[in-house]
Amino acid sequence: MVQTLEGKVALVTGASRGIGQKIAETLASAGAKVVVNYASSPAKAEEVVNGIRQSGGEAIAVQADIGKVSEVERLFDETLRAYGRLDILVNNAGVLATKPLTSITEEDFDKHFAINVKGTFFAIQQAARVMSENGRIINFSTSIVGMMLPTYSLYAGTKGAVEQFTRHLAKELGPKKITVNAIAPGPVNTELFTAGKSEEQIRMYASMNAFGRLGETEDITKVVLFLASDESQWINGQTIRANGGSI
Repeated sequence: MVQTLEGKVALVTGASRGIGQKIAETLASAGAKVVVNYASSPAKAEEVVNGIRQSGGEAIAVQADIGKVSEVERLFDETLRAYGRLDILVNNAGVLATKPLTSITEEDFDKHFAINVKGTFFAIQQAARVMSENGRIINFSTSIVGMMLPTYSLYAGTKGAVEQFTRHLAKELGPKKITVNAIAPGPVNTELFTAGKSEEQIRMYASMNAFGRLGETEDITKVVLFLASDESQWINGQTIRANGGSI
């Protein structure tokens, strides 16, 4: 079945590059009006918006640091000001630093939990207040939560919290017919992931799944599109491990 989002409004956090950019483009191509959130890359965000418009879609860029609740609130206010409603929230923005336990600083800890956890939680809170009935909230976790890889403890801890939000808030928001799900990708072939890694390291990560390759952004955006559509209305409170069978 063709999944159409005509008449829907989607907000994608961290959408100026990588997976977030592809999510915004995919939702727009399915007919949604898209708010492209970014923290500090206005030129890149405008490139995403212009690309969507050139393809016949509708989008705007809105700056907000989702690690700050006041900016989360402003992001939702500007979304409503522009489009009058919200149907889909994709909590994609996040940070990742890989460090051994003994090297993690308080600053590292606070930054990860501010963006990955606090930002996601308060974005869901705002969505719950303004979202139309039959809304869709899609959070981002990671398959690393189950892989138990060294140096990923801080990042995995934040995403474990996101998975708990997903389960509990799915039932809390159920009476409003809002679904809450999470996607937990494995390694994906993006500039952010491959930067600083050797060819040997990339091959190692690729070998961890059943297909022997890195995931591509399309592997993830197809799942997002399904969860954003009406076809996913009976999927709720779930974390989907989109990782090619690595765990």
